[in-house]
Amino acid sequence: MRFTAYLFSFCLLASCAQAGVKSAEFAFQDVGNGIYVHHGEHLDIDTGYQGDICNISFVVGSLGVAVIDTGGSLKVGKKLRVAIKKITDKPILYVINTHVHPDHIFGNAAFLEDKPQFVGHVKLGDAMQLREEAYGKLNTKYLGEDAKDSIIVKPTLPVKETIELNLGDRTLKVTPYPNAHTNTDISVVDSITSTLFTGDLLFIERTPVIEGDIKGLISAIDMLKTYPVKQVVPGHGPVTKDWVQALTNEQRYLNTVLADIRANIKAGKSMNDAMNSVAANEKDKWLLFDIANRRNVNTIYPALEWE
Repeated sequence: MRFTAYLFSFCLLASCAQAGVKSAEFAFQDVGNGIYVHHGEHLDIDTGYQGDICNISFVVGSLGVAVIDTGGSLKVGKKLRVAIKKITDKPILYVINTHVHPDHIFGNAAFLEDKPQFVGHVKLGDAMQLREEAYGKLNTKYLGEDAKDSIIVKPTLPVKETIELNLGDRTLKVTPYPNAHTNTDISVVDSITSTLFTGDLLFIERTPVIEGDIKGLISAIDMLKTYPVKQVVPGHGPVTKDWVQALTNEQRYLNTVLADIRANIKAGKSMNDAMNSVAANEKDKWLLFDIANRRNVNTIYPALEWE
């Protein structure tokens, strides 16, 4: 049931005004002190999914570079690598995937020649293998030729508990989470700038996606709020220094979805009825709400029936 629901949520997976860097038609926002962020477009699969919808980041240290997520195809990954190499000639030491969703992982293969450590949640490799065939078919369907050679590259450094990655003058703290947005979520914190990279534990502007466990995601957000950071790079949406409010906004949506679905179940209403009413008061606060919210209900409703 959960994997089937994910196939619905894949269909959802899809800017900034600060100083930026543009290289090989792949623009980065320079957020200072060696951190760069590329913003994917807020696109739903039916309105032009092109493999480039999530935030992709890299961090430059004195010894080398860490890449955080790589995009939805080898083509995107190659553009990313070219852009990085035009900004710095330092070696790429780490390629970090924040979770298993295909818009974040299929650019990995572009970095194989760099021989980095591929870093991800301890469950990421198995999740990649489980979904490999289905993801391949979906990529071919929606990306066509752009999906060519977009192979799965599993972690060589699986993360079971918090670790630190050494970039020389800075470290990156990588923390894994229990089942939340997915069962493969990690976050990354840079030691120099106190920048938190949340992956899809945080969406800003566009409607959050839930594949894993809504209650686990609400708990993960509680944890993220306690971190002593200064700015946050979400999985989708702009970089923010008002990160506690951004997390609160997402948590408000999730709590509303949770309460409304429970109320619908208690009232004996069908899942289809719930799709048309759950979190209606949130509609004007999020992009792509109509389609994303229905998919979230499709994922969450069956699980909550068994509470």
